Amino acid sequence: MTLDIKLDPIESRVFGVLIEKALTTPDQYPLTLNATTNGANQKSNRDPVLALDEVEVDGALRRLEQKYMVRKVFPSNSRVEKYVHNGKDALGVDAAALAVLAELLMRGPQTPGELRIRASRMASIDTIEQLMTILGVLIERGYAQRLPPGHGSRAERYAQLLCPDLHPLDAAPSSGGAPAASDLVARVAALEAEVQRLREQLRQLADRLEA
Repeated sequence: MTLDIKLDPIESRVFGVLIEKALTTPDQYPLTLNATTNGANQKSNRDPVLALDEVEVDGALRRLEQKYMVRKVFPSNSRVEKYVHNGKDALGVDAAALAVLAELLMRGPQTPGELRIRASRMASIDTIEQLMTILGVLIERGYAQRLPPGHGSRAERYAQLLCPDLHPLDAAPSSGGAPAASDLVARVAALEAEVQRLREQLRQLADRLEA
């Protein structure tokens, strides 16, 4: 299948953030412009860390709307417009595949071990075999590609193709070591993400109690 969807770097980050927040913090989804900007700039589970302003993020959201990747909604309990991704319909894949794609958009090329653990914070991916099936679908659709092992590693890596130049493809794996070390790094990243999710839920609960 020939891929006809192309995203620029800011669109890629914003699209990945919308997928991530829909799956990890559904109570806080859809996202406002401010929440989308904060998500795009957060320091955990991002590579590289960015410092986008709301004007840049708003422009990316508008472009994503034109590409039918994002929709603007007006929830009845909200006074401001919010945004949702349209990944399932636009790309024709399920939540698990979107989780893997979001990880590749927000973190760059990764080994199967890294991908399975990191994407599992968004969707259930219990085994490497399940992950490889998901990657097979993404590759067949033209959304991802297999890369040879990076320098100093024997593990193959996978990268997204929605924005092919988003991350350097010849960079070493983020763990900088053997597959076992990469799994450890990925587990720590997943735990950090879970702590952040719990903190966000506690903050939301505190806001409701104070209201």
